[in-house]
This record gives sequence, C-alpha cells and structure tokens, in this order.
Amino acid sequence: MRSKRTSAATPDGYRDALDDYIAGTNAHDFDHVRPVLHPEVVFRFSDADCATLLAAQRYFEHTWSVVQDERYAAVDVAWRVPTPTTAIASYTYRWTGLVDGQRRSGSGRATNVFVTDPAGRWVLAHEHLSPSR
Repeated sequence: MRSKRTSAATPDGYRDALDDYIAGTNAHDFDHVRPVLHPEVVFRFSDADCATLLAAQRYFEHTWSVVQDERYAAVDVAWRVPTPTTAIASYTYRWTGLVDGQRRSGSGRATNVFVTDPAGRWVLAHEHLSPSR
C-alpha cells in the first residue's frame, strides 16, 4: 500500500508516511501496514507493548477481529522537531467500528516517530497510544 510519495526521503515525506500508515491500518490487512514500518518498530498501547513485527501483526489482527469495520483517523496533527531523517507526530486519534454488533467509538493521544530507512524511505519506528481520560 506504500504510495510512491514515500519511496524517497523528501523534506516532508514523513507527512505522506503518516497518511500511508493510516490508510494501511484502515485496509485491515497487515500486508498494507508492514511496508510503512521500520523492521524494529515498537508499539506502546494502553494494554500491551509490541516490540517485534510479528507481535504488532498479531495485535493489529486481533483488534480488527474485535472492532469490525474499524476506521482510524489522526486529527490535529502537530509535527515536532522534523529533521532530514526523523520527525515526531503528536495527534489525537479517533476510531469508530462495530464491537459485538454495536457501533462504538473512542479517541486518545498518539505520538509517532518516523525515521528514514537505509533506502531513504520514511517509516514508522515508534508509536505510543493512550486513551482519552
């Protein structure tokens, strides 16, 4: 699902990488998420940490099975300390989906760290999510 936009490190390619990550997540197929991830990506969720791609895949796939037709969005994105090789996104995440046949939704805070990989592509190296209080 990687867009051609993020195939090379452009000064603001991290913005495209976030868009590609969100689109991949909303495809509900980890094969669409994996190309946007650093091989050593770390996820910190409110209920689990995933420090390998396999752990992340299992977490995503479990979530998609519990929250059917989930739609994930990043709003109010603020980019912190962007450099030619690293950028940090802080945003509010929102999700909607069906849980046990009932429409549910939620939101929280997110921090994503994007880096350029050895091929010069922007990839997600770290994500930390915490639910709204």
